[in-house]
Amino acid sequence: MRGTAGGVAAILVTSFLWGTTGTAATFAPGAGPLAIGAAALGVGGLLQAAIALPALRRSRRMLRDRAGLVAVGAVAVAVYPLAFYSSMHLAGVAIGTVVSLASAPLASGLLELLLERRPLSRWWMLAAFLGILGSALLCLSEADRPAASAADTAAGIGLGLVAGATYALYSWVVHRLMAHRVGRAAAMGAVFGAGGALLLPVLVLTGAPLLASAQSFTVAAYMALVPMFLGYFLFGIGLTRVRPSTATTLTLTEPAVAAVLAVVVVGELLTALGWAGLAVLAAALVVLALAPTNVVGHRPAPVQPDGGPPAPAHPVPAQAAVTPHRGTD
Repeated sequence: MRGTAGGVAAILVTSFLWGTTGTAATFAPGAGPLAIGAAALGVGGLLQAAIALPALRRSRRMLRDRAGLVAVGAVAVAVYPLAFYSSMHLAGVAIGTVVSLASAPLASGLLELLLERRPLSRWWMLAAFLGILGSALLCLSEADRPAASAADTAAGIGLGLVAGATYALYSWVVHRLMAHRVGRAAAMGAVFGAGGALLLPVLVLTGAPLLASAQSFTVAAYMALVPMFLGYFLFGIGLTRVRPSTATTLTLTEPAVAAVLAVVVVGELLTALGWAGLAVLAAALVVLALAPTNVVGHRPAPVQPDGGPPAPAHPVPAQAAVTPHRGTD
């Protein structure tokens, strides 16, 4: 896959895989959210590091020079699944997924604005608005169904916001490492490998129910190997071709996938409001697909032929800034 279109496609496939996690977790009801999260991203993160060992060796000096940045990303990777699956456990799959994913684009945009001084384009703002609106409609479609206590729901929403913020943070860290000419495999392997290592103690303490039956073990293996390992492998490819703010906005398709699977597989009912939310999310994807760019005055960095880090992005010339298809919104 080449260029921005390839990056968009990689992240959309990732979003579909991630959207299966809530449904998959229902097939292991005896396992708690901490065990599910630690198994999924803990094992998946260590596998990312394992396949990236040659790249990690080649980039060890650059990674050592940026150890603080790697550490921030690793902590974010470790916190994200614990917050995300706990959010779904307390507030329900739909609300937990929607809050986590809908808040991520806002957090990502703020990171780019505050840390990189990159003003976001009107295209991105429109796509983010549509994505959040669609997610809110999905959330409201669940409001009239039996739910946990108000305290549990509030706690679940709070944890969803933590999940969204940490997801945006580790996405930004990986992209930042690649901007410093650390290869994709090394950046993903370092951040997710270190994050996976941080999750191992949680898995040891909480993971016994995952070994209690073949079905629970299969669920844990699926989540570690497919949505997490394969999904984040594709996510890393996508981050070499699009900005983190675009990537996190594209992953707003995850709650849509989760809602459809809940209807088809779990047997839940989706109201007219929910279907309207799916339509608005689709509109957000169309905006992102057709937008000339998502950052004012910025062009996506070209991908190196050997799959290495992206080449340095060059500022858009002043004379090109007046042409919509040459780098402005």
